Amino acid sequence: MLRFLTAGESHGRGLVVIVEGLPAGLPITIDEIRVELARRRLGYGRGPRMRVESDEVNLVGGVRHGRTLGSPVAIEIANSEWPKWEREMSPDPGKPEKILTAPRPGHADLAGMEKYGFADARDVLERASARETAARVAAGTFFKALLGELGVSILSHVVALGTVTAPPGARPRPEDLVAVDASPVRCFDIAATDAMVAAIKAAAKDGDSLGGVSEVVGYGVPVGLGSYAQWDRRLDGLLAQALMSIPAVKAVEIGDAIAVAARRGSEAHDAIFWDAPNAMYRRETSHAGGVEGGISTGGLLVARAVMKPLATLNRPVLATVDVATKKGTLAFKERTDVTAVPAMGVVAEAMVAFVLAAEALRKFGGDSVAEFVRNRDGFVAALGSSPSAPGAGRIAPESDRP
Repeated sequence: MLRFLTAGESHGRGLVVIVEGLPAGLPITIDEIRVELARRRLGYGRGPRMRVESDEVNLVGGVRHGRTLGSPVAIEIANSEWPKWEREMSPDPGKPEKILTAPRPGHADLAGMEKYGFADARDVLERASARETAARVAAGTFFKALLGELGVSILSHVVALGTVTAPPGARPRPEDLVAVDASPVRCFDIAATDAMVAAIKAAAKDGDSLGGVSEVVGYGVPVGLGSYAQWDRRLDGLLAQALMSIPAVKAVEIGDAIAVAARRGSEAHDAIFWDAPNAMYRRETSHAGGVEGGISTGGLLVARAVMKPLATLNRPVLATVDVATKKGTLAFKERTDVTAVPAMGVVAEAMVAFVLAAEALRKFGGDSVAEFVRNRDGFVAALGSSPSAPGAGRIAPESDRP
């Protein structure tokens, strides 16, 4: 079973992530992890912390000479600003110099203080911070690498930011990732990119923030991941939970779910065709996002994560209550971004990659990468002998149609 755990606080000594269940023999380098972490820092409208974070990575265990050992992988991401916070965040007995008693609306501050009995909001916000997602992205490097052994590629792009929406239809392919990351807002449409940047500038001028939508697409996802047999095995449910776990993400859409809810059934589903020359089933649309009945269809996987505007503002205007005095006040300001939607997409890639990698290992198994791939190949070969699935039984994604 593939799983991972993270630990660490936003301004603590660093973050730690442990990944368990990876097969042996997966090629990986620390530079690949650094590249993914650098992608998480991308995006116009990010705050000053993105300019000072260097994400110093150390592989503590589970990798030898560039390959996984099959044992748990441990990754440490040091906080380059730790010297500034060592006294305030010290694990040694003592008291902080400043107590934060004005919880910020839209954050975990107040609910966390009440749940755990804290008098200082920093005891909550340090762990609830989106900084934790750096550890997920580091782990996601391994999940993407494992999926890459099956020919699966995962990438994201921003399709909406504030009131600006990119025109539907054009989706980046794996070879377009460099172009997407080169966009200041990680949008695949040039005109929408310019409008999004203008919207960020306007919000920044007002000391406000913007939310938006990042779409994650998966190419080459094999048929058969997930299951309809039990509620907690459904692939779309697993994807939704993984994406909703990202801080500030408040909604998840699989495929064209919102649009097709307003259509008749005759217009809402992905018709199936038999492609005789290529001996495969073909879908010419991806309304279902590559998942039917909780199982991957083998078509293009599409999932969207909807992020709310960040609740920490550069112009404090949100009313709150000082928990010590019970008097009304304004929420305090912590260093913040105008928007983090472009970066959220990179985190969403990691979470989608985790779900797909975990389900692929559940489906195909294997203690080594070679065995894992061999088992997948055997499954694909067996599809050709199924009475209901002549040929290879593969389903071509929408993007591969002529």
